[in-house]
Amino acid sequence: MTGRVTAVIAMRPDVAAAALPARLRARLDSVADVDHDLVVTDFADPGARAALACADVLLTGWGCPLLDGPTLDAAPHLRAVIHAAGSLKHHLGADFWTRGLVASSAADANAYPVAQFTVSALLLAGKRTFRVANAYARGDFRDLSTSQAFGNADRTVGVIGASRIGRLVLGMLAGHGFHLLLADPTLTPAEAAGLGAELVGLDDLFSGSDMVSVHAPSLPETRHLIDDRCLGLLRDGAILVNTARGSLVDTEALTRHCASGRIDAVLDVTDPEPLPTGHPLFSLPNVLVTPHLAGAMGTEVSRLGEFAVAEVERLARGLPLVGAVSAEDLARIA
Repeated sequence: MTGRVTAVIAMRPDVAAAALPARLRARLDSVADVDHDLVVTDFADPGARAALACADVLLTGWGCPLLDGPTLDAAPHLRAVIHAAGSLKHHLGADFWTRGLVASSAADANAYPVAQFTVSALLLAGKRTFRVANAYARGDFRDLSTSQAFGNADRTVGVIGASRIGRLVLGMLAGHGFHLLLADPTLTPAEAAGLGAELVGLDDLFSGSDMVSVHAPSLPETRHLIDDRCLGLLRDGAILVNTARGSLVDTEALTRHCASGRIDAVLDVTDPEPLPTGHPLFSLPNVLVTPHLAGAMGTEVSRLGEFAVAEVERLARGLPLVGAVSAEDLARIA
Protein backbone atom coordinates (compact mmCIF):
# COMPACT_ATOMS: atom_id res chain seq x y z
CA MET A 1 0.00 0.00 0.00
CA THR A 2 1.44 3.38 -1.05
CA GLY A 3 -0.03 6.88 -1.22
CA ARG A 4 -2.90 8.19 0.90
CA VAL A 5 -5.00 5.86 3.00
CA THR A 6 -8.46 6.11 4.52
CA ALA A 7 -8.37 5.78 8.29
CA VAL A 8 -11.03 5.40 10.97
CA ILE A 9 -10.38 6.17 14.65
CA ALA A 10 -11.81 3.58 17.08
CA MET A 11 -11.23 4.31 20.78
CA ARG A 12 -12.79 6.26 23.62
CA PRO A 13 -13.22 9.95 22.75
CA ASP A 14 -11.14 11.06 25.74
CA VAL A 15 -8.37 8.69 24.65
CA ALA A 16 -8.50 10.08 21.11
CA ALA A 17 -8.16 13.62 22.47
CA ALA A 18 -5.13 12.66 24.59
CA ALA A 19 -3.44 10.38 22.05
CA LEU A 20 -4.00 12.61 19.03
CA PRO A 21 -3.45 16.28 19.90
CA ALA A 22 -3.59 18.84 17.10
CA ARG A 23 0.03 18.38 15.99
CA LEU A 24 -0.47 14.64 15.52
CA ARG A 25 -3.81 15.07 13.77
CA ALA A 26 -2.07 17.37 11.31
CA ARG A 27 0.56 14.70 10.64
CA LEU A 28 -2.15 12.08 10.20
CA ASP A 29 -4.03 14.32 7.76
CA SER A 30 -0.90 14.56 5.60
CA VAL A 31 -1.10 10.85 4.72
CA ALA A 32 -4.67 9.81 5.55
CA ASP A 33 -8.25 10.80 4.89
CA VAL A 34 -9.84 10.70 8.35
CA ASP A 35 -12.95 12.18 9.92
CA HIS A 36 -11.70 13.40 13.31
CA ASP A 37 -15.27 14.05 14.42
CA LEU A 38 -16.05 10.35 14.12
CA VAL A 39 -14.51 8.40 17.02
CA VAL A 40 -15.95 4.90 17.00
CA THR A 41 -16.84 3.09 20.22
CA ASP A 42 -19.45 0.75 18.69
CA PHE A 43 -18.80 -0.93 15.36
CA ALA A 44 -22.54 -1.64 14.96
CA ASP A 45 -23.37 2.07 14.87
CA PRO A 46 -24.61 3.10 11.39
CA GLY A 47 -22.03 5.89 11.15
CA ALA A 48 -19.28 3.47 12.06
CA ARG A 49 -20.53 0.92 9.56
CA ALA A 50 -20.48 3.51 6.77
CA ALA A 51 -16.92 4.52 7.66
CA LEU A 52 -15.76 0.91 7.87
CA ALA A 53 -16.95 0.30 4.32
CA CYS A 54 -14.20 2.62 3.04
CA ALA A 55 -11.49 2.11 5.66
CA ASP A 56 -7.98 0.97 4.78
CA VAL A 57 -6.70 1.46 8.32
CA LEU A 58 -8.23 1.33 11.77
CA LEU A 59 -6.42 3.53 14.29
CA THR A 60 -7.42 1.96 17.60
CA GLY A 61 -6.79 2.51 21.29
CA TRP A 62 -8.27 1.99 24.74
CA GLY A 63 -12.02 1.54 24.46
CA CYS A 64 -11.93 0.06 20.97
CA PRO A 65 -14.61 -2.64 20.62
CA LEU A 66 -13.70 -6.20 19.67
CA LEU A 67 -12.88 -6.46 15.99
CA ASP A 68 -14.84 -9.62 15.26
CA GLY A 69 -15.85 -11.43 12.08
CA PRO A 70 -19.00 -9.40 11.27
CA THR A 71 -17.09 -6.16 11.75
CA LEU A 72 -14.33 -7.34 9.44
CA ASP A 73 -16.96 -8.32 6.88
CA ALA A 74 -18.18 -4.72 6.99
CA ALA A 75 -14.67 -3.46 6.19
CA PRO A 76 -13.79 -5.09 2.85
CA HIS A 77 -10.88 -2.72 2.14
CA LEU A 78 -9.27 -2.99 5.57
CA ARG A 79 -5.56 -3.73 5.46
CA ALA A 80 -4.22 -2.83 8.89
CA VAL A 81 -5.03 -2.12 12.52
CA ILE A 82 -2.66 0.36 14.14
CA HIS A 83 -3.10 0.25 17.92
CA ALA A 84 -2.19 3.37 19.90
CA ALA A 85 -1.82 1.29 23.07
CA GLY A 86 -0.15 -1.89 24.26
CA SER A 87 -1.81 -5.29 24.12
CA LEU A 88 -3.99 -6.22 21.15
CA LYS A 89 -5.26 -9.45 22.66
CA HIS A 90 -8.61 -8.06 23.74
CA HIS A 91 -9.27 -6.05 20.57
CA LEU A 92 -8.60 -8.49 17.76
CA GLY A 93 -10.74 -11.60 17.50
CA ALA A 94 -9.56 -14.93 16.10
CA ASP A 95 -10.99 -14.03 12.67
CA PHE A 96 -8.52 -11.18 12.29
CA TRP A 97 -5.49 -13.42 12.08
CA THR A 98 -6.93 -15.64 9.35
CA ARG A 99 -7.51 -12.81 6.83
CA GLY A 100 -3.98 -11.73 6.05
CA LEU A 101 -4.39 -8.38 7.79
CA VAL A 102 -1.55 -6.43 9.38
CA ALA A 103 -1.50 -5.36 13.04
CA SER A 104 0.79 -2.97 14.88
CA SER A 105 0.98 -2.06 18.55
CA ALA A 106 2.49 0.91 20.37
CA ALA A 107 3.68 -1.47 23.09
CA ASP A 108 7.24 -0.18 22.73
CA ALA A 109 6.08 3.36 23.50
CA ASN A 110 4.00 2.13 26.43
CA ALA A 111 6.86 0.04 27.83
CA TYR A 112 9.03 2.96 28.89
CA PRO A 113 6.66 4.50 31.48
CA VAL A 114 5.99 1.01 32.89
CA ALA A 115 9.72 0.42 33.27
CA GLN A 116 10.17 3.85 34.89
CA PHE A 117 7.38 3.10 37.36
CA THR A 118 8.82 -0.33 38.10
CA VAL A 119 12.33 0.90 38.80
CA SER A 120 10.94 3.72 40.96
CA ALA A 121 8.88 1.19 42.91
CA LEU A 122 11.90 -1.06 43.42
CA LEU A 123 14.09 1.78 44.65
CA LEU A 124 11.44 3.15 46.98
CA ALA A 125 10.51 -0.30 48.29
CA GLY A 126 14.16 -1.08 48.91
CA LYS A 127 14.20 1.88 51.30
CA ARG A 128 11.01 0.46 52.93
CA THR A 129 9.34 3.76 51.99
CA PHE A 130 5.78 2.50 52.08
CA ARG A 131 6.14 0.56 55.31
CA VAL A 132 7.90 3.47 57.06
CA ALA A 133 5.42 6.06 55.73
CA ASN A 134 2.57 4.07 57.26
CA ALA A 135 4.37 3.90 60.60
CA TYR A 136 5.18 7.63 60.44
CA ALA A 137 1.51 8.45 59.89
CA ARG A 138 0.73 6.56 63.09
CA GLY A 139 3.26 8.62 65.05
CA ASP A 140 6.10 6.11 64.93
CA PHE A 141 9.16 8.21 64.07
CA ARG A 142 12.51 6.55 64.65
CA ASP A 143 16.02 6.83 63.30
CA LEU A 144 16.34 3.78 61.09
CA SER A 145 19.44 4.88 59.22
CA THR A 146 21.64 1.99 60.37
CA SER A 147 19.09 -0.83 60.04
CA GLN A 148 20.32 -3.43 57.57
CA ALA A 149 16.72 -4.02 56.45
CA PHE A 150 16.88 -0.73 54.54
CA GLY A 151 18.74 0.36 51.43
CA ASN A 152 19.50 -0.64 47.87
CA ALA A 153 23.26 -1.18 48.00
CA ASP A 154 24.50 -4.71 47.33
CA ARG A 155 21.00 -6.04 46.74
CA THR A 156 19.96 -8.73 44.27
CA VAL A 157 17.01 -8.09 41.97
CA GLY A 158 15.35 -10.96 40.15
CA VAL A 159 13.51 -10.16 36.93
CA ILE A 160 10.94 -12.65 35.67
CA GLY A 161 10.63 -12.39 31.90
CA ALA A 162 12.86 -10.71 29.33
CA SER A 163 9.92 -8.92 27.77
CA ARG A 164 10.36 -5.45 26.27
CA ILE A 165 9.57 -4.03 29.72
CA GLY A 166 11.75 -6.58 31.50
CA ARG A 167 14.67 -5.65 29.27
CA LEU A 168 14.16 -1.94 29.89
CA VAL A 169 14.04 -2.57 33.64
CA LEU A 170 17.29 -4.53 33.48
CA GLY A 171 18.93 -1.70 31.59
CA MET A 172 17.71 0.94 34.02
CA LEU A 173 18.80 -1.10 37.04
CA ALA A 174 22.27 -1.69 35.62
CA GLY A 175 23.50 1.68 36.81
CA HIS A 176 22.34 1.20 40.39
CA GLY A 177 24.84 -1.45 41.49
CA PHE A 178 22.40 -4.35 41.77
CA HIS A 179 23.23 -7.97 41.10
CA LEU A 180 20.67 -8.96 38.49
CA LEU A 181 19.09 -12.39 38.06
CA LEU A 182 16.83 -13.26 35.14
CA ALA A 183 14.40 -16.13 34.68
CA ASP A 184 13.20 -16.65 31.12
CA PRO A 185 12.98 -20.06 29.45
CA THR A 186 13.47 -18.56 25.98
CA LEU A 187 16.97 -17.18 26.64
CA THR A 188 20.45 -18.66 26.75
CA PRO A 189 22.93 -17.74 29.49
CA ALA A 190 24.89 -15.71 26.94
CA GLU A 191 21.80 -13.75 25.94
CA ALA A 192 21.00 -13.03 29.59
CA ALA A 193 24.59 -11.92 30.18
CA GLY A 194 24.18 -9.54 27.26
CA LEU A 195 21.32 -7.96 29.24
CA GLY A 196 23.57 -7.66 32.29
CA ALA A 197 21.94 -10.52 34.18
CA GLU A 198 22.64 -14.07 35.31
CA LEU A 199 20.19 -16.59 33.87
CA VAL A 200 18.66 -18.79 36.57
CA GLY A 201 15.64 -20.99 37.09
CA LEU A 202 12.54 -19.61 38.75
CA ASP A 203 13.22 -21.32 42.09
CA ASP A 204 16.77 -19.99 42.24
CA LEU A 205 15.54 -16.53 41.36
CA PHE A 206 13.07 -16.52 44.26
CA SER A 207 15.48 -17.96 46.78
CA GLY A 208 18.32 -15.70 45.70
CA SER A 209 16.63 -12.32 45.32
CA ASP A 210 16.06 -9.44 47.70
CA MET A 211 13.55 -7.99 45.25
CA VAL A 212 11.58 -9.66 42.47
CA SER A 213 10.06 -7.78 39.52
CA VAL A 214 7.46 -9.54 37.38
CA HIS A 215 7.39 -9.08 33.58
CA ALA A 216 6.08 -12.38 32.20
CA PRO A 217 3.14 -12.58 29.76
CA SER A 218 -0.34 -13.55 30.90
CA LEU A 219 -1.02 -16.96 29.36
CA PRO A 220 -3.01 -19.99 30.54
CA GLU A 221 0.26 -21.71 31.49
CA THR A 222 1.52 -18.70 33.47
CA ARG A 223 -1.58 -18.24 35.62
CA HIS A 224 -0.43 -18.27 39.27
CA LEU A 225 3.13 -18.74 38.12
CA ILE A 226 3.99 -17.10 41.43
CA ASP A 227 2.23 -19.36 43.91
CA ASP A 228 2.51 -20.16 47.59
CA ARG A 229 5.54 -22.38 47.00
CA CYS A 230 7.44 -19.70 45.10
CA LEU A 231 6.57 -17.03 47.64
CA GLY A 232 7.77 -19.36 50.38
CA LEU A 233 11.20 -19.42 48.75
CA LEU A 234 11.63 -15.68 49.22
CA ARG A 235 13.99 -14.71 52.02
CA ASP A 236 12.58 -12.74 54.94
CA GLY A 237 12.29 -9.07 54.04
CA ALA A 238 12.07 -9.70 50.30
CA ILE A 239 9.96 -7.47 48.07
CA LEU A 240 7.68 -8.45 45.16
CA VAL A 241 6.82 -5.84 42.51
CA ASN A 242 4.21 -6.71 39.90
CA THR A 243 3.57 -4.31 37.03
CA ALA A 244 2.78 -7.08 34.51
CA ARG A 245 -0.54 -8.91 34.98
CA GLY A 246 -2.37 -9.78 38.16
CA SER A 247 -3.12 -13.35 37.09
CA LEU A 248 0.58 -14.21 37.33
CA VAL A 249 0.36 -14.08 41.13
CA ASP A 250 -1.81 -16.16 43.46
CA THR A 251 -3.47 -13.30 45.35
CA GLU A 252 -4.59 -15.38 48.31
CA ALA A 253 -1.10 -16.80 48.82
CA LEU A 254 0.49 -13.36 48.47
CA THR A 255 -1.94 -11.90 50.99
CA ARG A 256 -0.96 -14.54 53.54
CA HIS A 257 2.77 -13.97 53.08
CA CYS A 258 2.43 -10.18 53.26
CA ALA A 259 0.05 -10.31 56.23
CA SER A 260 2.67 -12.23 58.18
CA GLY A 261 4.99 -9.24 57.68
CA ARG A 262 7.64 -11.50 56.19
CA ILE A 263 7.66 -9.91 52.72
CA ASP A 264 6.58 -6.59 51.17
CA ALA A 265 4.80 -5.99 47.86
CA VAL A 266 4.08 -3.25 45.34
CA LEU A 267 1.19 -4.22 43.07
CA ASP A 268 0.06 -2.15 40.13
CA VAL A 269 -1.98 -5.10 38.86
CA THR A 270 -4.07 -7.60 40.80
CA ASP A 271 -6.26 -10.64 40.38
CA PRO A 272 -9.11 -9.82 40.43
CA GLU A 273 -8.77 -6.31 39.03
CA PRO A 274 -9.91 -4.14 40.61
CA LEU A 275 -9.59 -5.69 44.03
CA PRO A 276 -12.87 -5.57 45.96
CA THR A 277 -13.26 -2.74 48.43
CA GLY A 278 -11.93 -3.73 51.83
CA HIS A 279 -9.53 -6.39 50.52
CA PRO A 280 -6.85 -7.13 53.15
CA LEU A 281 -4.02 -6.05 50.82
CA PHE A 282 -5.26 -2.45 50.98
CA SER A 283 -4.77 -2.22 54.73
CA LEU A 284 -1.38 -3.91 55.07
CA PRO A 285 1.36 -1.38 55.92
CA ASN A 286 3.96 -3.29 53.91
CA VAL A 287 1.91 -3.37 50.69
CA LEU A 288 1.22 -0.64 48.14
CA VAL A 289 -1.61 -1.30 45.68
CA THR A 290 -2.06 1.11 42.77
CA PRO A 291 -4.85 0.98 40.13
CA HIS A 292 -2.96 -0.16 37.01
CA LEU A 293 -1.31 3.21 36.42
CA ALA A 294 2.24 2.22 35.47
CA GLY A 295 1.56 2.48 31.75
CA ALA A 296 1.14 5.68 29.76
CA MET A 297 -0.99 8.27 31.53
CA GLY A 298 -1.86 11.91 30.95
CA THR A 299 0.96 13.62 29.08
CA GLU A 300 2.46 10.23 28.21
CA VAL A 301 -0.57 9.10 26.15
CA SER A 302 0.42 11.32 23.22
CA ARG A 303 3.57 9.21 22.88
CA LEU A 304 1.33 6.27 22.02
CA GLY A 305 -0.45 8.39 19.44
CA GLU A 306 2.85 9.57 18.01
CA PHE A 307 4.00 5.99 17.58
CA ALA A 308 0.70 5.05 15.92
CA VAL A 309 0.70 8.02 13.54
CA ALA A 310 4.27 7.20 12.52
CA GLU A 311 3.08 3.67 11.73
CA VAL A 312 0.27 5.02 9.53
CA GLU A 313 2.88 7.15 7.76
CA ARG A 314 5.04 4.07 7.17
CA LEU A 315 2.05 2.08 5.94
CA ALA A 316 1.05 4.82 3.51
CA ARG A 317 4.61 4.88 2.13
CA GLY A 318 4.85 1.12 1.79
CA LEU A 319 7.44 0.77 4.55
CA PRO A 320 7.61 -2.04 7.15
CA LEU A 321 5.83 -1.42 10.44
CA VAL A 322 8.06 -1.05 13.48
CA GLY A 323 5.43 -2.36 15.91
CA ALA A 324 4.15 -5.26 13.78
CA VAL A 325 2.44 -8.02 15.74
CA SER A 326 1.67 -11.49 14.39
CA ALA A 327 -0.58 -14.25 15.64
CA GLU A 328 2.52 -16.15 16.73
CA ASP A 329 3.54 -13.23 18.95
CA LEU A 330 0.40 -13.60 21.08
CA ALA A 331 1.92 -16.55 22.94
CA ARG A 332 4.71 -14.40 24.38
CA ILE A 333 3.24 -10.94 24.88
CA ALA A 334 1.09 -9.46 27.62
